[in-house]
Amino acid sequence: MAKFDLPAREKFGSKLGVVAAAAGSAVGLGNIWRFPYVAGENGGAAFLLIYLAFVLAIGFPVMLAELTIGRRAQLNALGSFKKLAPGKPWFLVGLMGIGAAFVILAFYSTIAGWTLEYLVQAIGHGFSNKSTEELKSSFEAFQAAPLRPVIWQLVFMFLTGFIVFSGVKKGIEKSTKILMPVLLALIIIMSIRSLTLPGAMGGLKFLFKPDFSKITWEVVLSALGQAAFSLSIGMGTLITYGSYIQKDNNLPVTALQVSAADTIIAVLAGIMIFPAVFAFGIDPAEGFGLVFIVLPNIFEQMAGGYFFSVLFFILLGIAALTSTVSVLEVVVAYFSEELNMSRKKATILGSVGISIVGVFATLSFGPLKDVVLFKKTIFGIFDYMSANILLPLGAIFIVLFVGWYLGKKNVQDELTNQGELKARLINVFMVIVKFIAPVAIAAVFLYGLGLF
Repeated sequence: MAKFDLPAREKFGSKLGVVAAAAGSAVGLGNIWRFPYVAGENGGAAFLLIYLAFVLAIGFPVMLAELTIGRRAQLNALGSFKKLAPGKPWFLVGLMGIGAAFVILAFYSTIAGWTLEYLVQAIGHGFSNKSTEELKSSFEAFQAAPLRPVIWQLVFMFLTGFIVFSGVKKGIEKSTKILMPVLLALIIIMSIRSLTLPGAMGGLKFLFKPDFSKITWEVVLSALGQAAFSLSIGMGTLITYGSYIQKDNNLPVTALQVSAADTIIAVLAGIMIFPAVFAFGIDPAEGFGLVFIVLPNIFEQMAGGYFFSVLFFILLGIAALTSTVSVLEVVVAYFSEELNMSRKKATILGSVGISIVGVFATLSFGPLKDVVLFKKTIFGIFDYMSANILLPLGAIFIVLFVGWYLGKKNVQDELTNQGELKARLINVFMVIVKFIAPVAIAAVFLYGLGLF
């Protein structure tokens, strides 16, 4: 396969910008909202150890595979496969990634909108003198409301669209270089405060002292699924961001830095949440409502709780925003490059289209709650389709493409910057993407479908 000339298109301007943007894509509600409750439901430390192993052994190689495809082709998710495999059906993998991005942002923006509602409530003392049951009722009433959740969802989509509208350098790179350090600083402050609570050691033991008797196949597959979900694998974001990376960037180092940043944020989220949960005698397996029901109650009981509740929901909103930006960019890059649209038109069309579909997901907790298919609401269908079908299938085909179609010579050429860098562990990488990763992700796929 011949080397490709780079088309004239925007690129990330610095190595820091690359890491900030890619880490912003990976770091999101999956780390701060989903990771703690999934870890809580699966035994804490035992789950964490397996999760860390999968990030290193599977997540990092799959992330590197996606970045390789994007930088090799220097095009959007669909265009990359069309260019690297002309006349072959591999382009369907890119199309599936774009579809996954559309569906994911449609329902992810629902949850992202909740963070804004709760930030406003935190600022306005909305959690004052409320029991856990009252907070639960309040959360359910908000979800079911016909207007407020939709307004917040649209506000969040506007913020997302505004950043993407501004371009790769001036929008995505500039914003993530500011937002990611702020996010890290906030989560460190929150973690320190959580560790100072009486009884916090119980949370640390839960998170870091493994009980290996809790390890089951369900825990193993949940850990692998969380690693894939957390790193934004299989939805085209890393292919798209990879296409904006300069040819002199060290891709393996970048993938390692992004994986490390994502993992550190997830572990810090656990440190931030579990000591507080144990300090106030809460069940760590509280599940979906941990962030929006349990934590507001904890904030009300701790000294300085008002200040920290505001900080926490700012943190949650930033984490959501860096992810929604990356997901929208997948759709915008496709519209602009494959349909020959300007970035501005592509951003407006993508944002409006996703927002319209997203409104139905948001209303599925209220006015549309009785619209059910296969016993799932509209939100549930979007969530299930993306997490259990589109993402794992996308990830499987991506590693098969890199391992079996693109081949070792082309992969080595890209990862060594045409021979300028050493090809460390290239054989290990190829074995993983050819054999180990497809089998592991297929297990998650079958487990998600209830077949394994």
